[in-house]
Amino acid sequence: MRFVRGVAAAAGLGAVAAVAWAAREIPAALGGTPEGERIRRSPQFRDGVFRNPPGVDRGVVPAPAGSIVREMLFGGQRRHPALPIPVVAAPPAQPAAEGLAVTWYGHASALVEIEGRRVLLDPVWSKRCSPSQSVGPSRMHPPPVPLETLPQLDAVLISHDHYDHLDLRSIKALARTQTAPFVVPLGVGAHLERWGIEPSRIIELDWGESAPVAGLELVATSAHHFSGRGLARDRTLWSSWVVAGEHRRVFYSGDSGYFPGYATIGAEYGPFDLTLIQIGAYSPHWADIHMTPEEGISTHLDVRGGLLVPVHWATFVLAMHDWSEPVERLCADAASRGVRVAVPRPGERIDVDAPAAVDHWWREIAGTPPPRRDLGNVIDLAASPARERRDLVDPLADEAAAD
Repeated sequence: MRFVRGVAAAAGLGAVAAVAWAAREIPAALGGTPEGERIRRSPQFRDGVFRNPPGVDRGVVPAPAGSIVREMLFGGQRRHPALPIPVVAAPPAQPAAEGLAVTWYGHASALVEIEGRRVLLDPVWSKRCSPSQSVGPSRMHPPPVPLETLPQLDAVLISHDHYDHLDLRSIKALARTQTAPFVVPLGVGAHLERWGIEPSRIIELDWGESAPVAGLELVATSAHHFSGRGLARDRTLWSSWVVAGEHRRVFYSGDSGYFPGYATIGAEYGPFDLTLIQIGAYSPHWADIHMTPEEGISTHLDVRGGLLVPVHWATFVLAMHDWSEPVERLCADAASRGVRVAVPRPGERIDVDAPAAVDHWWREIAGTPPPRRDLGNVIDLAASPARERRDLVDPLADEAAAD
């Protein structure tokens, strides 16, 4: 009996040590505490938090958090592809495109080359989009290139402070290897300062504000979403972005529900040669904060876009739909509405003036829907049920239950 008790005590200590190890990164990952007169004076800031623009009311009734978690764990969708996701290793660094090009690295991370300048969007190179690299949604494909091998950047643009868009490790690596400023929505600079970024490298913007950077004009524009890295929500602003050169223009949606503000952005800043539009992680339970693929097409048309490149899909499991559903729905709706689309593999570079035809590369690896609704049918082929349960529980669970 004494031996059994000893074993149990050792196991308990081991469990505590494992939890402590998993939690060691969390305090820093939570970021800083935004404050200051600029925040308090923002038209978007009321009663202590940032607010969404008006005009979105779909009458969506959010499901109880417990039912969403059960669906995440036991739903029958194929949220992982059946075969490995193809990754394109980029060629050695080359001069930035004098015209316009984009390289998609997975999820919302992308490199825009515009008129000889380079702008990196929402860089997330970590294994997990989580406050801990031991638990949370895990990457389904490796980063196409090491972050340290990126060419010299002119700006790093952040849309909001959720973990799948603002990654502590990636930001600190870029601070070491690059000299470009970090251009962020109002309040997000507090996180970067907590992580050791010099204030002189941080440019914070409210909606409608702009900053000249390396000959480009970077404009923070409105979005319908929310923010938060811990229990406190909406203490920092979220944003879509305009990247404007002398002759070429790019629009990046960030994360957002579909709302009337896109038409206003199109009228004021469009037309755009390229749009990068969020198409994944949608659900009827949170329709106000993540648009569907069809709404992504409507957004592209509202802002008067030329070529649409979809982002925010394929890399992390953050919702209950099939892995390939977002891009299938996007392509079908784009064809019906005459919208030009390019769908790169992770790491693939697209010349906006001469994009390759859509080759539906994802169909070969997506697989067919699983025959049964049990946990074993929603894991990837290399995963164990325990690993899958860990990967599917989103640390941003309040996002799933929001609005």
